[in-house]
Amino acid sequence: MTLPGWLAAVVLFLQLPIPLYWFVVHPQVKFWRQHSRAVYIVGLSSSWLPVTIALVVFHRQLFRSNWPSAGMLMLGLALIVFEGWIFWRVHRDLGTSRLVGKTELSGAGEIERGGIYARIRHPRYTASFLAIVGACLLAGTRVMWVAALTWLVLMLLAISFEEQEMRARFGAAYEDYCKKVPRFVPFSGISRSR
Repeated sequence: MTLPGWLAAVVLFLQLPIPLYWFVVHPQVKFWRQHSRAVYIVGLSSSWLPVTIALVVFHRQLFRSNWPSAGMLMLGLALIVFEGWIFWRVHRDLGTSRLVGKTELSGAGEIERGGIYARIRHPRYTASFLAIVGACLLAGTRVMWVAALTWLVLMLLAISFEEQEMRARFGAAYEDYCKKVPRFVPFSGISRSR
C-alpha cells in the first residue's frame, strides 16, 4: 500500500466508527446515563473493532496500489487538513469532555451556540465527511466510495438520533437553535432542515 493509501486508512480508522458508536449511545441514552463507564467499552468495541477488522480484511479492495494523480493527492490532503482545522475548532469550542460525549451521557450541559456552532450545528460530522472524501481521493477505488456512501447514510441516521435526543433534552431552545443555524453548510437555507 502506498503512503497516500496509509493516510486514507488512518482517516477511515478514525472516522468510520463514529456513527456506529453513536448508534449505541443515542437510542438508549437513558440506559447509558446509568452505566456511563460501560457505554465506552460497549460503544468502542462495537464500532472501532469491526471497522478495524474490515480495514484489514478488505485493504486490497479499498486502497489502490499506485499513487493518485497530483491533483487528487493535493485535493485529498487539503480536505484532510481542513478536517483537522475544523476538529481543532470544535475541540476549542467544546473542550475534551463535551467532545467525547460526557455531557450527553450525563444529561447535563447546554446548547453550544458560540464559535463554529454559531455557523453549523454538526461541524464534527461535516469535518468527518470532508476527511472521508479526502481519503477516497487518495485511495481511488470504487469500494472506497461505496464505503463512504454507506458511512454517509449511517451518519445521517446518527444525526437523526442525536437531534431527537437534543430535542428531548432542550425542547424549544433546541428548536430555536435549529431554525437559526444550518446543519452542515454555513449560510445555507437548504441545510436548515430539521
